[in-house]
Amino acid sequence: MLSDRILNMGYSKTLEMTSKARELKELGYNIINLSVGEPNFNTPSFILNAAKKAINEGYNYYTPISGLKNLKEIICNKFKRDNNLNYKISQIVVSNGVKQSIINIFLALLNKDDEVIIPAPYWVSYYEMVKFCKAKPIIIPTTIKDNFKITYKQLKNVINYKTKIFVFNTPCNPTGSVYSKEELKNLVKVLSKFDKIIIISDEIYEYIIYGKKHISLASFPEVYNKTVTLNGLSKSFAMTGWRVGYMGGPEWIAKACEKIQGQTTSCVNIIAQCASIEALKNNTKKSLKKIINEFKIKRDLIISILNKIPQFKFKIPEGTFYIFIDISFLLKNKKYNFYIKSSNNFAMYLLNKCHIATVSGEAFGYKNGLRISYANDKKKIIEGFNRIKNYLK
Repeated sequence: MLSDRILNMGYSKTLEMTSKARELKELGYNIINLSVGEPNFNTPSFILNAAKKAINEGYNYYTPISGLKNLKEIICNKFKRDNNLNYKISQIVVSNGVKQSIINIFLALLNKDDEVIIPAPYWVSYYEMVKFCKAKPIIIPTTIKDNFKITYKQLKNVINYKTKIFVFNTPCNPTGSVYSKEELKNLVKVLSKFDKIIIISDEIYEYIIYGKKHISLASFPEVYNKTVTLNGLSKSFAMTGWRVGYMGGPEWIAKACEKIQGQTTSCVNIIAQCASIEALKNNTKKSLKKIINEFKIKRDLIISILNKIPQFKFKIPEGTFYIFIDISFLLKNKKYNFYIKSSNNFAMYLLNKCHIATVSGEAFGYKNGLRISYANDKKKIIEGFNRIKNYLK
């Protein structure tokens, strides 16, 4: 009785692994969760206070579908302040997380057999969402040698007049790679030659970056009018459960997304919107400095541990709170591949044998990879990797 659409859709591997880890924990196992894409600290108190104030003042009604006017004004200010992007409030749509922003855009733009270019490794839902819309995902593979970043030449060889959307993510989940201004400039040279291509620039990890500067793709004038910039409050502000994402882009796309949202979920809940106003109107980089420094300490900790595990290859992540490990050695070496047949298999071994939750690289379009989150307590990170080292022995 189920539709072909839902039968052809896979489950989110990140959420699936989190769910399995939770089940084992409820059974009494000491599970260390290094899979979850969620900061391990509380939502800052100034944001909580704004939410409480909104509740006390009787904010309990529907808002406009695309978001409160004053929130959209704050988002426009944020785009100008942090990204050098000029948007009007008519170009902004606030959604229930960036995930909804993405599916809104796909549903608004894609017809059957349209092509969507996605660099791999990619965030798990891009691929499944494109298939859900009956379009064709065109994957550009990358390697650890290139720090998991696509090149001008790769993009030039794949892009064509069937391409409808190019999906881009920096800082990147799952790899932590961050594109430099020069690298972006080279991609823009290709993208600017195709008038009818829309670029989706997913920048949800914008503030979680170490020693580099985040640059928005839409800040290049050649592609501003064809780029939709996505961001949200889940990762940087520890507001994953609040479900607030937003997009800025061409007004005709914003109107189309508002139309879809009006017939599906309608507006984001008003308390979360009021809290988001307070979060975004502050000097964000300054208020998050302590949090980013903490993530950097954990990143450096995990690197020092990984340097003592010769079976793993990795690149130092420049952003996010993930490290993406290449496990090719385990899959090729006879000593290990009797037990470990694939990255899916390895991730399940780690969960069942070591009680550590990670996410297989296959979920991200990179079959020899493993994503590990360091958004966890330092003691648990150390304990988790000690278990992995002992297991490999």
